[in-house]
Amino acid sequence: MKQEDIREEKPEGEEAFETQESADQEETVKTEEASGEQNAEGEAESRETAAEGQPEEAKEEPEKMRKKKKKEKWEEKIEELEDRVKRQMAEFDNFRKRTEKEKSHMYEVGARDVIEKILPVVDNFERGLAAVPEEQKADPVIDGMDKIYRQLMTVLTDLGVTPIEAVGKEFDPNFHNAVMHVEDEELGENVVAEEFQKGYMYKDTVIRHSMVKVAN
Repeated sequence: MKQEDIREEKPEGEEAFETQESADQEETVKTEEASGEQNAEGEAESRETAAEGQPEEAKEEPEKMRKKKKKEKWEEKIEELEDRVKRQMAEFDNFRKRTEKEKSHMYEVGARDVIEKILPVVDNFERGLAAVPEEQKADPVIDGMDKIYRQLMTVLTDLGVTPIEAVGKEFDPNFHNAVMHVEDEELGENVVAEEFQKGYMYKDTVIRHSMVKVAN
């Protein structure tokens, strides 16, 4: 007999035993898999049951914390915006005051410039009227000149222009400009004896100093 024709034959009992053992192993694996799935489902159900078992206050606590933090952030933002608005309003108020001051200063500078140009006209009116003899003052032309002069002085007074007092007053370099000096026993020391050109003030500022003669 050839060797390749020789086949090892197992007993029927042993072959049946191996088949049964393989079936038992497969059953064990299936049982373990089913058990694992049941355990996983049980754990999930346990977590759900634990979550369901918590009080409503415990569930709402995280939501309250989130709302609280959100509210605090909004309040902080609002406070920041309010502070920014206050600063901008303060800056605008300072700008408005500064602008008004500059406008007022520009108006005064412009007014002074105009008044300085009008004063020579006032001087000419005064010289012309002073040169008119007493008997001719009733003349309609002279009377008209006098009325125009008075109206002009009223307008200047309304604008804040006032003449500087000089004659009989003590000499003050802030208001008077001394061009002559004279000895006069009837007058006190350093007293204005005569005014050659009238000085004027615009509000609190001297527009033109008085041109005077000072005694003693």
